[in-house]
Amino acid sequence: MEHRLLKVCICDVMAVSVSRDLTVRVLADPNTLKLAERQQALKNAIQKGEPKCLGVSQVMLGLMVMSYSIPLLFTEFTEVVTLGVPWWSGLMFITAGGIAIFLDKHCTMKILQLCLMISMVSVMLSVVAVIIYSVDMNKNPEEPCMKTTEYNRCDEKHYETRLSRGVKSSLLVFTLAQTVIAAILCVLLFRQRRSFVSYTPLGEAAPPTSTLLTSPDLN
Repeated sequence: MEHRLLKVCICDVMAVSVSRDLTVRVLADPNTLKLAERQQALKNAIQKGEPKCLGVSQVMLGLMVMSYSIPLLFTEFTEVVTLGVPWWSGLMFITAGGIAIFLDKHCTMKILQLCLMISMVSVMLSVVAVIIYSVDMNKNPEEPCMKTTEYNRCDEKHYETRLSRGVKSSLLVFTLAQTVIAAILCVLLFRQRRSFVSYTPLGEAAPPTSTLLTSPDLN
């Protein structure tokens, strides 16, 4: 008597083989294998772009911006200090960098999209910060040196504005560097997202199909 198999396939999600002696074998789900392959390919592609290095750079730039801005608290308050530009921009840099580091360790499509969104927001805020720094430095030039007759040196206003412009120039350079890094990360993440745009969750990979039942031939 021929050895026949009874195969049951439900919605292409699970494949089960039942032999005549009632031995059941669960076959590998092709959708699950495809999902695992796409996730591994996505992780490898992301790590090639080294988001961890870019993320660490953003965190360091954020810390430098916040620490370098402390002397501005002891000078005349201008638009930069009044609007708190170094602090909210520094926090944004640290947040964007932290998510990029997290993406390198836990690479999924959702985290990639989150990192892409945060990086785009970081670029926009960096551009806004650069504009504010430029306008502030233009409106508050360095005071000319007015030497006092008593000590034969410039007055305090000159040194105060000189310190303020020096600090703001450094913050402007750091913010420009952050803008470039965030823009590069956005481009890398956007390319990877487009490469895996065909990614679909398990259960949506194939349309439902009818149940197929083949009975054994007992004759």
